[in-house]
Amino acid sequence: MTPRLSTDERIAQMVFASFYPHYVTKVEKKGHTEDDLLKVICWLTGYTKAQVRKHLDKGSNLEEFFAGAKLHPNAHLIKGVVCGYRVEDIENPLTQKARYMDKLVDELARGKKMESILRK
Repeated sequence: MTPRLSTDERIAQMVFASFYPHYVTKVEKKGHTEDDLLKVICWLTGYTKAQVRKHLDKGSNLEEFFAGAKLHPNAHLIKGVVCGYRVEDIENPLTQKARYMDKLVDELARGKKMESILRK
């Protein structure tokens, strides 16, 4: 019998490329572009678009994806609820980073202004 993984462990093992197309679809349905999505992800992670693409091509899981990221200094300003959890209260650092990314994508899809999303 295989032991059940915790939510944090499951999030760490999620392959970035497996849900990235869903992010693209979500923002495109609301009139944004994949370039807008990449801008938000690059802001959060400190990666260039090429580095994000490399992780997509490589099939990096979220643990690998965020291992080399340099979170934006204003990332702590990302607040709100994602999947029933307040992102600012999540204790596991990797899970919190993943939920920060989810929150930014949600804000982009809801039409929030880019200046506000990027916490300038």
